Amino acid sequence: MEIVFLFMLVLITVFTILSLFIIFIEGIPYIKEAFLSEEIQFSIKMSVGTATVSTGIVMFFAVPSGYILERREFFGKKLLGTILEIPLSLPYLVIGICLLTLFASDFGKTLRSMGFPVIFHRNGIVVAQTFVNLPFAISMIRSTVREIDPRLEFVAKNLGASNWYAFYSIVLGITRRSLLSIGLICWSRALGEFGATLMLVGVTRMKTETLPGSIYLNISTGNNEIAMASAILLIIIALLVQLTSKYLTKNDTAMRRRG
Repeated sequence: MEIVFLFMLVLITVFTILSLFIIFIEGIPYIKEAFLSEEIQFSIKMSVGTATVSTGIVMFFAVPSGYILERREFFGKKLLGTILEIPLSLPYLVIGICLLTLFASDFGKTLRSMGFPVIFHRNGIVVAQTFVNLPFAISMIRSTVREIDPRLEFVAKNLGASNWYAFYSIVLGITRRSLLSIGLICWSRALGEFGATLMLVGVTRMKTETLPGSIYLNISTGNNEIAMASAILLIIIALLVQLTSKYLTKNDTAMRRRG
């Protein structure tokens, strides 16, 4: 049985390596041309900027939300948790349609009149990335908090620590590496987000063009070489994020065990 399972694992690994390797083979000769392109430079800046902002927003809301959902009991908790998990099962295009409908309503028009346009604007990229990543981050943080012995907080409070200080010193102190890992993964996911962004803001060259949007436009116009060169950057970033995340998580798990 183990031999069959091992064969299946090797088969999947080989397929994954071949899929990634072919991109490098086709795209490496055009790396310099791609990164000297004003359009690609614009899309990189747009992706990095919006991903950084959206990740900050996601972590700001996800940490307390994940903590309260995991540690406290209150009326409607299960229903609330279920609602927050719905976007995890939705295609990103459907999420984009939901956001487009919302911000095309009177609510969105009011925001626009207040100086915060969303549809066909870079603000919409941040909104789409945030909406896609927030349920994911909350779920990951709940799992992280679940591994912390609640007795540690109880003891800290009995020793005179306030609720805020116990949260800061115990929860944030023990999980800081895992939280950083979750933030990095969310940032990487935001860089690659395309479906919801496409529906909400479209892909306009040099205006709402993210790196995935640039790849889409170049593929659509037959410029496959530049598209593959751009894809290499996303693959490298994803690899670095995965390696960093595993390192941080490994050290954080060891710290929790020692605690």
